Amino acid sequence: MLIAVPDLVTNSYFPALAAEELGFFKAQGLEAHVDLLSPALRAMAALRDGHVQGVVTGVHTTLTAFPEWKGAKAVVAVAQGTPWLLVLRADLPAARGDVAAIRGLRIGAAPGPDLALRRVLVESGIDVERDRIQLVRVPGTEHPGASFGILAAAALESSQLDGFWANALGSETAVRRGVGRIVLDVRRGEGPPGAGRYTFSALITTEALIEREADRVGAAVRAIVATQRALRADPTQAAEVGRKRFPPAAAEMIAGLVARDLPFYDPVIGEDAVDATNEFARALGLLSGPASYEHVVDVRFRPLWTDGS
Repeated sequence: MLIAVPDLVTNSYFPALAAEELGFFKAQGLEAHVDLLSPALRAMAALRDGHVQGVVTGVHTTLTAFPEWKGAKAVVAVAQGTPWLLVLRADLPAARGDVAAIRGLRIGAAPGPDLALRRVLVESGIDVERDRIQLVRVPGTEHPGASFGILAAAALESSQLDGFWANALGSETAVRRGVGRIVLDVRRGEGPPGAGRYTFSALITTEALIEREADRVGAAVRAIVATQRALRADPTQAAEVGRKRFPPAAAEMIAGLVARDLPFYDPVIGEDAVDATNEFARALGLLSGPASYEHVVDVRFRPLWTDGS
């Protein structure tokens, strides 16, 4: 089973990568490999076209390749909440929570996650064109194997960008180098009300694969649930994964970030989370009307989130 992630060097999708590297997929009798395919829209298109069997990313991205949720399902949450942070250059006069500080700046944001940033700005009364904000791709992220967060921090350090919208590992990299300052962490309640629940990271697969190979999909779900439990019990295991798959500087940071993120590594997809994502998707024009919980989530796998056996 090939599972794509739009950023490999990240805490946001980490339980899926850890499920491979710590042996939890194999323990379920599943041959699975997690690999980078970016941006998120490209990864979701690959799922639609049958080139990969699963994608772990912000669940709202599913709608870019599967309109009205037709043909794809979320089967387990990998991490709860909108996982991206707004980081600005450390020398800019921006206080924590000051979204307006983004005016007139050049901000790096990947396709897919950028939709969440745009919504944060709209709900904060900020207009991208009027307030002269440039939302751009981070230089270098078009190359195979590139990590968005790490390259975003490097672009900030070289003054190619004034800020970026990225995962906590990229944000921590910029902060530790002294070149960036976290201005907004919506997952922890900063920014417009509800912004932390725009989306969440989940394993998405196709209805066709579920119908053909429900046992394999179930094995993937059980493996991710088991990995989340293992990380909660001992987050230092994250360092082993980092040493295998991350650049050295990122590998050194990942265990601390995973320990900080443990409350978000919860496999349960709540009905309120789906409602919030659908509301976000409708506001973006990705969804035309209401969509039931069962239309978004394959409830056959729900018992595995708490049982895991």
